[in-house]
Amino acid sequence: MSAFVTGDPVAEPGDRDSAAALPLTGERTVPGLDVENYWFRRHEVAYLRLADRCAGRQVLEAGFGEGYGADLLAGVATTVIGVDYDESAVAHARARYPRVQVRQGNLAALPLPDASVDAVVNFQVIEHLWDQSQFVAECARVLRPGGLLLMSTPNRITFTPDSDTPVNPFHTRELSAAELTELLTDGGFEIESMNGVYHGARLRELDAKWDGSIIDAQIRRALADEPWPDELLADVAALTADDFDLLPDDGTGPDIDTSLDLLAIAVRR
Repeated sequence: MSAFVTGDPVAEPGDRDSAAALPLTGERTVPGLDVENYWFRRHEVAYLRLADRCAGRQVLEAGFGEGYGADLLAGVATTVIGVDYDESAVAHARARYPRVQVRQGNLAALPLPDASVDAVVNFQVIEHLWDQSQFVAECARVLRPGGLLLMSTPNRITFTPDSDTPVNPFHTRELSAAELTELLTDGGFEIESMNGVYHGARLRELDAKWDGSIIDAQIRRALADEPWPDELLADVAALTADDFDLLPDDGTGPDIDTSLDLLAIAVRR
């Protein structure tokens, strides 16, 4: 998931390491671009908050995109294998992130033996897949009994409300919390926890500043191919992962259906 763009952005003076990043197409987020920083930080939350669940484990990241998350996990895991279908992403990650064992492959037929990893990480990918059930079955196959599946995805209820057709052209099917739970339990997993990503205090202030939604402020300009106001660019560029809250659906916090993204922690039966 990323902002919706009509072409590769021109690097601005404030962009961080933009020359080393993959092109921004709207299909995946990449680090190092100020105009993309909101979406990058929103993705980064899952890696940072769940990295400890991968510590000392053999980990597969299925659909690693740019590769920054797989490299982050490689700092705590015993090994990280990254599988992605896209040739350009594979070449990029192989060159940039040598700590990751990069492989090209189809997520519907993972190129790993049965029961070969302790954890599968799949962040902001399931919504891109045509055969989601087959992919979940593959995750169960390559995981050892009791292994973890860590999966995040945009919440359909808030990301594409009132429509069965995703607004993002790169998405095939988006999921609600109930639908994600059903997909995983039918695929051989028990849900340890379902969590939601929300705007924290600073982002709620920016929502109010930008006519109710800093997300809409960005998307409107991306769709219209308009220049960004300097103030909006500065607000987005200054965001960090700490500006997002990751809260469990345990009855003590907000309704999971109001979350921006869903993050499931599931255990292979």
